[in-house]
Amino acid sequence: MSDGLFDVPGHPGPESDVPGGAGVDFRGPGSAAPLAVRMRPASLDEVVGQQHLLGPGSPLRRLIEGSGAASVLLYGPPGTGKTTLASLISQATGRRFEALSALSAGVKEVRAVIDLARRRLTAGESTVLFIDEVHRFSKTQQDALLAAVENRIVLLVGATTENPSFSVVSPLLSRSLVLQLHSLTDADIRSVLRRAITDPRGFGDSYTVTEPALDHLVRIAGGDARRALTALEASAESSLDGTVDVTLVEASVDKAAVRYDRAGDQHYDVVSAFIKSIRGSDVDAALHYLARMLGAGEDPRFVARRLVISASEDIGMADPTALQTAVAAAQVVQLIGMPEAQLTLTHATIHLATAPKSGAVPAALGAAMADIAAGRAGSVPAHLRDGHYSGAAALGNAQGYKYPHDDPDGVLTQQYPPDELVGADYYAPTDHGHEREIGPRVQKLRRIVRGR
Repeated sequence: MSDGLFDVPGHPGPESDVPGGAGVDFRGPGSAAPLAVRMRPASLDEVVGQQHLLGPGSPLRRLIEGSGAASVLLYGPPGTGKTTLASLISQATGRRFEALSALSAGVKEVRAVIDLARRRLTAGESTVLFIDEVHRFSKTQQDALLAAVENRIVLLVGATTENPSFSVVSPLLSRSLVLQLHSLTDADIRSVLRRAITDPRGFGDSYTVTEPALDHLVRIAGGDARRALTALEASAESSLDGTVDVTLVEASVDKAAVRYDRAGDQHYDVVSAFIKSIRGSDVDAALHYLARMLGAGEDPRFVARRLVISASEDIGMADPTALQTAVAAAQVVQLIGMPEAQLTLTHATIHLATAPKSGAVPAALGAAMADIAAGRAGSVPAHLRDGHYSGAAALGNAQGYKYPHDDPDGVLTQQYPPDELVGADYYAPTDHGHEREIGPRVQKLRRIVRGR
């Protein structure tokens, strides 16, 4: 049975010579270290998950097997193995392992590690520099790494929960492989837990964990092996008779993991999925992502703004009341706040997700903007120009304008666009919802206005 991939900040791996580095190896039988630390994979054979990165000949496998030399940026959710992979790379290559956390290290600490690595290199010894939360480094701190990475004084392994494309400076990005790690599957998490229960590094069969308890641990892990092991350890510590059942797990663990980071890349991924679920009319998926955002403490004003945008972008005139509901929800958020406004956001989400959809509004704007970008602007027809100033009539402005309200039908034949755009159709109503009714009216109005 194989183990999982997971990170344990503060304990990246074996020995370090630099203050603030990795420290000692906390793995091993009888260790008082947390269960997640003791169960970190000691070899590639113990790794579970990330098979898309570990196939034969893949860059990551070559690094771990000691035949690769490129620096890497490991990007993915917590508990997926970023620290573990960095440690395995160090072990496989025989390099010294140094670890820094962007939360506590500055330019001084970075330069100290690079100076140490340079001295080692003269003695024929290479260094792996692992930087956790590398996205939190400032531009100056990241720039301090460039020469060392380019000249291979260090093999950089950076770990980040945010998309490096947005958080890592371009020169460093271009000198590194960017590898995205995925959340572990339920099967992966279950394998990690079973290994921890039986392996001597873990509990060595000293506890009995019931299947319902195991199912619950998998469910609350949210793809994070460290969270699963921490929950298992907390539950085991509360056991009086060596048995861990679902009741004990529920009492020991407050709530399930929420795969969402308001300040990170998942912030954009989840809200993107939220809007796309509304656009796709999947009301249940939309409610899932709404609950995920609200459960993680997302700013309700941000959610409300996205709903207002979606009402015009994805629904428009197919249901003109959708915008009214979304705007009202945004106002309620301002008026009463949370937690009561959650109901209003849910109300608006259900309305928008179940409403008929039309992309005619953004399509109409896009078509009009395309003409503007192409230079098709033209002069405003003279009869439509402002006539409220002295001398306007002498210039021909506002002369011959026909007032629509003077016509019994309220609409009459008259040129409104510039000469170059006469006959241009931008708005194309669909046959969805209310647009099914206004489509024929739009055609009728065009015929009258254009005198056809």
